[in-house]
Amino acid sequence: FRMAEADLEGYVKIVRSYRPRMLFGYPSALYRLATFARTRGESLTDSGIRAVFTTGERLYDDQRGAIAAVFGAPVANGYGGRDAGFIAHECPAGGMHLSAEDIIVEIVDGTGGRVAPGEPGEIVVTHLATRAFPFIRYRTGDIGILDDLPCSCGRGLPLLKDIQGRSTDFVVAADGTVMHGLALIYVVRDLPGVRAFKIIQESRHRIRVLIVPGTGFAASSRERIIRGFRERLGSMVEVLVETIPEITGEKSGKFRYVVSHAPEAAP
Repeated sequence: FRMAEADLEGYVKIVRSYRPRMLFGYPSALYRLATFARTRGESLTDSGIRAVFTTGERLYDDQRGAIAAVFGAPVANGYGGRDAGFIAHECPAGGMHLSAEDIIVEIVDGTGGRVAPGEPGEIVVTHLATRAFPFIRYRTGDIGILDDLPCSCGRGLPLLKDIQGRSTDFVVAADGTVMHGLALIYVVRDLPGVRAFKIIQESRHRIRVLIVPGTGFAASSRERIIRGFRERLGSMVEVLVETIPEITGEKSGKFRYVVSHAPEAAP
């Protein structure tokens, strides 16, 4: 969980010394390590790593690309929960296969009824192999979509078409429209001089943006954030942009880019 520059430098040395065949970790942590190595001009493609496995958070495309490039290995995503264990694993063809041998996964609406494949809803898990305590229709709080098409890899296990994140990863516009937090992440992520950020929606009419600024972050960047957020959430929404020295992760060590406290955030 320690991700200061001195810690990252130590992790790079450990990777070079131990030459592991596999790395396993949160996407945000591995992405930060990869970014650190890249900015130092260090390539870890010769460190012996054959695969990088991520879990615990949503894996974004830019994170996947950076991790794969720095470590010179494919990135395979996994999905699970602290209580339910691993629920799905990504195959080399890119399909997110459910561990259907010992779990039952349902996608449900707000009333607990199943939704059709292709429709988003909350991921609910029944675990068939927990002897100590049964998990029956355990609500994960995550939003996902089932797929009814087979995977090109040939495996017969069912697929999760998409894992959109926790219900609190969604934001709500002033008019009540629910949208994924990516709509706001894209506004901030590509701005110059943004080392790290976190978006906190306090209500439909107020949102805070925490920024760890670097070289190139200017007053115009702040204005672009405010303008971009209001274009998506509503022209009267209060957008507060705050610059801070560091953004810490959750107690679990995970990092969440978007947190919504709006009660309507669950789609």
